Amino acid sequence: MQILLANPRGFCAGVERAITIVERALEKFGAPIYVRHEVVHNKYVVDDLKAKGAIFIEELEDVPDNATLIFSAHGVPQSVRIEAARRGLNIFDATCPLVTKVHIEVSRLAKQGFEIIMIGHKGHPEVEGTVGQLDDGSIHLVEDVADVARIQPRQTEKLAVVTQTTLSVDDAAEIAAAVKARFPNVQSPKQQDICYATQNRQDAIKIMSPQVDIMIVVGSPTSSNSNRLAELARKLGVDSYMVDSAAELQTHWFEGKSRVGLTAGASAPEILVREVIDRIRALGAVSVRKMDGIEETVKFPLPKGLRIDG
Repeated sequence: MQILLANPRGFCAGVERAITIVERALEKFGAPIYVRHEVVHNKYVVDDLKAKGAIFIEELEDVPDNATLIFSAHGVPQSVRIEAARRGLNIFDATCPLVTKVHIEVSRLAKQGFEIIMIGHKGHPEVEGTVGQLDDGSIHLVEDVADVARIQPRQTEKLAVVTQTTLSVDDAAEIAAAVKARFPNVQSPKQQDICYATQNRQDAIKIMSPQVDIMIVVGSPTSSNSNRLAELARKLGVDSYMVDSAAELQTHWFEGKSRVGLTAGASAPEILVREVIDRIRALGAVSVRKMDGIEETVKFPLPKGLRIDG
């Protein structure tokens, strides 16, 4: 049995930045540091930061006065920003810059009189943060093609589309096409909102799937981009399983398999991938081959006040 290792996989620049923000804040201000929502959707990462002194909360009322608060990589509604500022909390924003780009676009469009159709998953914190940039009901959320037929904008001359950054590229394109079919005047983003890391990891799955008998995706159940990787492999006809850790691997998955594809969502650390490799080796894998792929060089700066240079 051989393991084919996806490239790229694992941490993206936005995740690395968010984790570093929490770690730097703990170093500079000491524990506890409060984080609104899981800073990234990975159990290992969150548990590690908890052990270092981070406290994860959902409601600002759980943050004491004069505390340091970090917004997660997924972004927050404007109401949260306003309340945190009103309380005078020491705030650091770990929102992924690619999510912030969507927030800025939403605000710009709204000022121009546009209503907005957002393609995304209801209840996901990134979607809640983006929808929460406006408070007038002018963002209409669609999760699938069927939703497109149900939404009722107040007008159809000035409509624009934005998307969650961690969607399936193919699914988002299908939904966007349905939006265009119903609303021919709709304005699409100048650049697609799905982030480079999400697209690159999905592209790697498309390359790997014809070459493997089974796909293992390392990622937590709450991770949107990890779920999309496992779904994509299944659509391409490969038995696919998502695991939070090596302990979740089942021996019978690998019976009769000769090639195992292995990847990791953008919020999953490489240490978990290495542990999964060790476990699959114990089940009979004799070699690991890294696939060719895009080398990601994107880096995002830290907020002022947490940089080494100040």
